[in-house]
Amino acid sequence: MFKTLFNHTKSGTAAPARQPDGPDRPLIELVNVVKTFKNAAGEFVVLKGINAHFQRGEFVGVIGKSGSGKSTLINMITGIDRPTSGEIYVGDVAVHTLNENQMAIWRGKNMGIVFQFFQLLPTLSLLENIMLPMDFCNVYETHERKEKAMDLLRLVEMEEHANKLPTAISGGQQQRVAIARALANDPPILIADEPTGNLDSKTADAIFALFENLVSQGKTIVMVTHDSSLAKRVSRTLLIADGEIVNEWVAQAWPTLTHQQMLAATKALEPLTFAPGQTLIEQGQMGEKVFIISRGEVEVVLKRPGGSDVVVTHMGPGQFVGEIETFKGEHAIASVRAAMAPVEVVALERSEFVSLLEKSENTRQVVENLIEQRQLENASARAGMEKG
Repeated sequence: MFKTLFNHTKSGTAAPARQPDGPDRPLIELVNVVKTFKNAAGEFVVLKGINAHFQRGEFVGVIGKSGSGKSTLINMITGIDRPTSGEIYVGDVAVHTLNENQMAIWRGKNMGIVFQFFQLLPTLSLLENIMLPMDFCNVYETHERKEKAMDLLRLVEMEEHANKLPTAISGGQQQRVAIARALANDPPILIADEPTGNLDSKTADAIFALFENLVSQGKTIVMVTHDSSLAKRVSRTLLIADGEIVNEWVAQAWPTLTHQQMLAATKALEPLTFAPGQTLIEQGQMGEKVFIISRGEVEVVLKRPGGSDVVVTHMGPGQFVGEIETFKGEHAIASVRAAMAPVEVVALERSEFVSLLEKSENTRQVVENLIEQRQLENASARAGMEKG
């Protein structure tokens, strides 16, 4: 299940500010980040007002087509590249304000970076490659560094190759060593840009398992990947299309849409909050919106002929309601209300929802199948009520 990722801002509203200080403040925050590159043909906007949050201990997969802005996004986080405008915070550090010297020192102590092509220095042994960041940042005493580097090689199961040069080992082994090097100064964050892109599936799976182990130990990992099988195994996915973030709940609810269709839906969303017990959909009324639940839980309710309510089912984040009324143009066959806590949703107007289904036959078929299933479930529940 996806978790909360970013605050959607509709066109014409104020850009979101940094989240308030407190225990729930994200470890990494990007606030309205824009990145523009210039070339002979003019300016090209790669990132278009990105707002993204990453919590401590998360394993987040950044996905999207080539040229969508994935690598540029993580280069913003690491400080390898600078935003044209916007703000980037890692912990209490405003990364976008650091000069080059400050950036290098901060990055070496706080962030490990794993590249697709390993980037091990060919004239240094594996052990020396891992010790190099320690020497640069002077985090450990000189006499401690070799032992700590050996511990890291042991962690990635490469201890016996410590004195070899990178050319003497396989690509998968080099990536293991690259991960060990990224962990040299025990950074809280690991950033990986297509770390399995040049590896066979078996080796890629082993590298991914290593990342999962690091997350279980408290590391935060942000990983760019094209591998859909690996993307399904992370704790949360951030999808980028044309330099903008697709709403995670749209991607969860309607995965058969194209990335561009998801982005179009994202731009049309309206964020809403309902108090406990407040009604989203009233039985017998016409529906004008589809609601995707992003936080909290709703209950689907049928009214008995005598007026009392029967809760048929509960629904939570990633599920959507209102599709029967908006798509079929029918009266609601049940009421939907917020359960015991406030419920946050993103809503899509009927015209936008119908337009999406007209453009995506696969999504239309999925929704029609779901409507049929829900109508049968409600009919069964109503039959049970009448017998009772």
